[in-house]
Amino acid sequence: MDRISSHFRDTTPDMTNALHSHPIRIQPLPALAVAAIGVVFGDIGTSPLYALKEAFSPQHGIALTPESILGVISLLFWAIVIVVSLKYVLFVMRADNDGEGGVLALMALALRGFPRDGKWMGMLMALGIFGACMFYGDAVITPAISVMSAVEGLEIAAPSLAQYVLPITLLILIALFILQKHGTEVVGRLFGPVMIVWFVTLALLGLYHIATAPRVIAALNPWYAIRFMHDHAVQAYHVLGSVFLVLTGAEALYADMGHFGAKPIRVAWYGMVMPALVLNYFGQGALLLSDPTAIQNPFYLLAPDWALLPLVVLATAATVIASQAVISGAFSLTSQAIQLGYVPRMKIQHTSASAIGQIYIPIVNWLLLFVILIIVLGFKSSDNLAAAYGIAVTTTMVITTILACVVMVRVWNWNKLWVATIILGFITVDLSFFGANLLKLREGGWLPLLIGAFLFFLLTTWYKGRQIVKERTAADGIPLMPFVQGLLAHPPHRVSGSAIYLTGNDALVPVSLLHNLKHNKVLHERTIFMTFITLDIPYVDDHRRIDIKELGGGLYLVRVTYGFNETPDLNGVLKLLEQQENMSFDLMDTSFFLARETVVPTQLPGMWVWRERIFAWMHQNAAKPTDFFSIPANRVVELGTKIEI
Repeated sequence: MDRISSHFRDTTPDMTNALHSHPIRIQPLPALAVAAIGVVFGDIGTSPLYALKEAFSPQHGIALTPESILGVISLLFWAIVIVVSLKYVLFVMRADNDGEGGVLALMALALRGFPRDGKWMGMLMALGIFGACMFYGDAVITPAISVMSAVEGLEIAAPSLAQYVLPITLLILIALFILQKHGTEVVGRLFGPVMIVWFVTLALLGLYHIATAPRVIAALNPWYAIRFMHDHAVQAYHVLGSVFLVLTGAEALYADMGHFGAKPIRVAWYGMVMPALVLNYFGQGALLLSDPTAIQNPFYLLAPDWALLPLVVLATAATVIASQAVISGAFSLTSQAIQLGYVPRMKIQHTSASAIGQIYIPIVNWLLLFVILIIVLGFKSSDNLAAAYGIAVTTTMVITTILACVVMVRVWNWNKLWVATIILGFITVDLSFFGANLLKLREGGWLPLLIGAFLFFLLTTWYKGRQIVKERTAADGIPLMPFVQGLLAHPPHRVSGSAIYLTGNDALVPVSLLHNLKHNKVLHERTIFMTFITLDIPYVDDHRRIDIKELGGGLYLVRVTYGFNETPDLNGVLKLLEQQENMSFDLMDTSFFLARETVVPTQLPGMWVWRERIFAWMHQNAAKPTDFFSIPANRVVELGTKIEI
């Protein structure tokens, strides 16, 4: 045991000096850019299916005049430039947490700028959690509106098939979610090429119609957007809510940064995706300038009659890919939230031996499908769904801007005047879109807000409940070190084999050990107190994962650290102990002791009793530690304990 360290590092490691790793990206830049096109840009890449049509919805009362068409196209163009190209690609993507992006990763990064007990901690955590909850609101709308808008092309290609749009949409969605358990490793290889074909098609369709009405190019001038907003006033503000549809999926550029890196995403955006989207929107505008009646479906009417059915098939494939990206994002976000302590443990299945980020969470998968099917049956068309779309994304965008501002000032120490200038511009645009989407509350915007608010309540209830449980446990706990000294001074009967006691607080005696000593009056020859800690970084190197302290008499303290993008694996920990510390384990001679906590709501200070009951229900239905930590079920001893909160 000469390699075993005699002391631990500080209980709360200084993450500025921590050595951690990210899955190595060994592919060349072009290959990564192609893969990013297939995964990152599916949502924003399918917006041309419905965005411009919704901007000229009859409910807005905007006449299809050349001035209004140029004004809306100009709004679409400059929204893409300001929000996506400048805000996300140029600025926000700089705020990476060890290469990872997304609202929770950004929250963890922002929290480093404040003391752990500072007054701003709670506010920043609430913002990050609410932003994550609003992502789920987006996750149930995106597959519904994307797939439905693609299948609705059948109404143009073959009007007699219009009655089958809804059943086909439902079948595609059900098949998509059934396939999730098999993983996306094989299908994912096709995503990039399919989306490249999609973006090339968008560009070609747009170019053809721009050539027939080149005056649409005048919309590059922002004056048309400004004049449109001035001339139409209140109506234009309603239109702004539909214009925002071109930006849905912008958060994915940031959230999926960890899979590919910032550079491949930037290359893909500036090199292919943005030009293709701009050309297609301008092409749709050119079509409307030539034929205003094409507003019934300006995207599909870009194509000649012979190409309509192939375009419907290609659009459906693209929307399935867009939906897949959102579903995978929901799995990843849930895994992060579990590791950070905001969500109860759930069963997580890894669907790829080579890709750490490819996971499957059954309960999330089936809940998403259930809600999506209800939404499709309730709204029945993409036009109706468009009213519900956008408000979740705008909320997350506002939160992202606020957290990015905190990072710029508190973590990067940028000049405050420079930061204020940047953020003021971005937050003004974000709040304009947010306010415009609030106008759609009655038409369906309430749905993602309701979903987000409900999940926010559950997540904060879980987090608060866990804090109360930790406080109660600490108040009633016995300090470990004095107890071990007394135990070794007057040892009980020692038995052969190894015992591993999992504990959430390595400063206290595990309750399961107390029960074992009380009932069985034995102590194993080798006894390990093991605790798992999640750091505010996404990944931890294997050589930094384990800290071990020898207590004497065959007793050890082992602290295992994981990043918030990793899933604990006890079998992997035992292998590391064997490789790094020469501690061999025979699973048939090793027992794992767990405390099975039963939470009892009481009138004690903490939360309202009704909320404590909800927490107790969540606690009772959380995944078993044996499933979550990959512990051999036949080697586990669970000892019950009751905790009053």
